[in-house]
Amino acid sequence: MTIVLELAILGFVADGAVHGYALRRQLTHLAGYARPVSDGSLYPAINRLVRAGHLDRRPEPGRAAAHRNVLSLTEAGRAELLRRLRNPADPEIADFTSFTVLLAFLRLVPDQASRDAVLRRRLDFLEQPGSFFYDGDQPLREKDMTDPYRRGLFTIAKAHSRAERAWLREILED
Repeated sequence: MTIVLELAILGFVADGAVHGYALRRQLTHLAGYARPVSDGSLYPAINRLVRAGHLDRRPEPGRAAAHRNVLSLTEAGRAELLRRLRNPADPEIADFTSFTVLLAFLRLVPDQASRDAVLRRRLDFLEQPGSFFYDGDQPLREKDMTDPYRRGLFTIAKAHSRAERAWLREILED
């Protein structure tokens, strides 16, 4: 999750300079209510990105007496962001939450061919047969599931996959 958090930080800071509290709010909105971003995750990730030379941090006066640190993207940070967006790791393609972070910032990649290559990788992944549950090495099919909740999970995932594949095909045809 750390790699995805760093990608999201770079992506949001690429949209413009931002202070930590506002960045945390943006990250939480992207991740949804079920995955709030804690200070214990956010600030170590920011510190790693600053040490790596990907972010610049400068103090600015706050509304009260305390100052706040404003983050901006360095040229090295922009290059790293584009590298990560163009060449995501396989888990970032396979995991839906990670892939949503990629999608949120894929527009920042200037060339259409690179954007399409990422989308094709996701489509190829989704078109591979898979299941949540197995009997030994054999995937269980929906019709073989007796547990209504597991069958429901399978039904929801199948509908989601169908919709996502349709969207990917549509955008890749444009």
